[in-house]
Amino acid sequence: MKTDLSALGIKNPSTIHHNLSSGRLIEEAVKRGEGHLSRHGALIVNTGKYTGRSPNDKFTVKDAETADSVWWGKVNKPLEPGVFDKMLAKAIAYYNDRPEIFVLDCYAGTDPELRLPVRIVNECAWHNLFARNMFVRIEDRAELENFKPGFTIIHTPFLEAAGADDGLNSEAFVLVNFSKRIVLIGGTKYAGEIKKSVFSVMNYLLPAKGVLPMHCSSNIGPDGDSALFFGLSGTGKTTLSADPKRKLIGDDEHGWSEAGVFNFEGGCYAKVINLSAEAEPEIYKTTQMFGTVLENVVFDEHSREINLDDGTLTENTRASYPIEFIPNHEPSGRGGNPKTVVFLTCDAFGVLPPISRLTPEQAQYHFISGYTAKVAGTERGVKEPSATFSACFGGPFMPRHPGVYAKLLAEKMQKHGASCWLLNTGWSGGGYGVGQRMKIKHTRAMLNAALEGKLDKAEFKKHPVFGFEYAVSCPDVPAEVMDPRESWKDKAAYDAKAKQVAELFRNNFKQFEDGVSEAVRNAGPKG
Repeated sequence: MKTDLSALGIKNPSTIHHNLSSGRLIEEAVKRGEGHLSRHGALIVNTGKYTGRSPNDKFTVKDAETADSVWWGKVNKPLEPGVFDKMLAKAIAYYNDRPEIFVLDCYAGTDPELRLPVRIVNECAWHNLFARNMFVRIEDRAELENFKPGFTIIHTPFLEAAGADDGLNSEAFVLVNFSKRIVLIGGTKYAGEIKKSVFSVMNYLLPAKGVLPMHCSSNIGPDGDSALFFGLSGTGKTTLSADPKRKLIGDDEHGWSEAGVFNFEGGCYAKVINLSAEAEPEIYKTTQMFGTVLENVVFDEHSREINLDDGTLTENTRASYPIEFIPNHEPSGRGGNPKTVVFLTCDAFGVLPPISRLTPEQAQYHFISGYTAKVAGTERGVKEPSATFSACFGGPFMPRHPGVYAKLLAEKMQKHGASCWLLNTGWSGGGYGVGQRMKIKHTRAMLNAALEGKLDKAEFKKHPVFGFEYAVSCPDVPAEVMDPRESWKDKAAYDAKAKQVAELFRNNFKQFEDGVSEAVRNAGPKG
């Protein structure tokens, strides 16, 4: 079929490659020198200067559509419509000088009633393959013939902005225009910008339909019980949601509608630095499959063997692959209304209980907080952990006030009787350098008890500082692990550290207070 991009102003390219197969895109990428095949068939690419997202270069057009609905600030930076129009004209002129273009028509969302038709325009074959891996593919020819994009992503990785002269911050730019239904991405080859731009668009559009967009993984049990796993990097989201007894719905981005949970994506974008066959065998296998894209992974040019332990180019090495590469996945990408919601945190201060039960108001408070704590460094001696807060466990991708998403979460949990748990995968018996990291077998036992309803019958205590109830017993977990204060030798030190962490929560939450109810404001730590 002939693809017409004239509505965008793109009229001159002699060849428009439309919805090529993965094999064809890999052939084109290798022929054009965009990447190399590994010994086992994965396509290895290098993203150059940008090996991760560039949040300071992301802007949203502020106009009649968005002026009163976007939560403007450091995350959602406003852009004048005229600046967007100038950059759009540059992108169109740039593509009209290219002999070839790669176009993918696909969906964001596995729910036929709520999916967003997305057209992605690429200069590079490998970026088009990445998009094909990540989104919901259309295999039916008639469906492609009648496809009408609801949003268009125009990616020009080699077109650089003039920084301040163009009204932008640097040569890279990610510009979202909700009125024109266009995202412009340029000056960066990092493919994650494509994925996260579509996520941001969904996060803006869906709440108006009463649907909660979520930065989480999800799986479904043998009895059809869906569960959600929220957590920042390093909290165990991928590991804990990968359960041989439960099918994976998706590992990163989902919606919660009246019908239940649905994946936004058709693939996975896994971090692969130091990935091992022993710890995560299913993900490891994808790095050796034809069709996988490996970003910034070091390899031997002679043998074509990859080295997943080499972070020379970046620690943010990635693999993009279709979700069907994971054997234990749910083919529909959908599940029923979740019965269990889990917030994962890695508390390196060692003060949060291993597992706590949250009220609807506390769930909103901790959802908006999006807390974890990371170890600052281990070069010489022990260093103090640092607290990290990311609203809704995905702050950079949430165009609306976090209170909008938190309110939707609470409403859906209440309507469908879902329980909410705060699961600490961090330290006990003391903070980093003193205590010990929670054993994965204990964390898994607590999670299983929550999923199976066994924890509902456990004994709970109210935490004197954080205010929520925490379980003091759990099958297959030693009692001394369950109570955080009792696990510390120095009880006074525990009390002081708990109050310090509580203060970090309160200070962080001040920025959100105007957008939530009094009950939610009062659901945080008191100590």
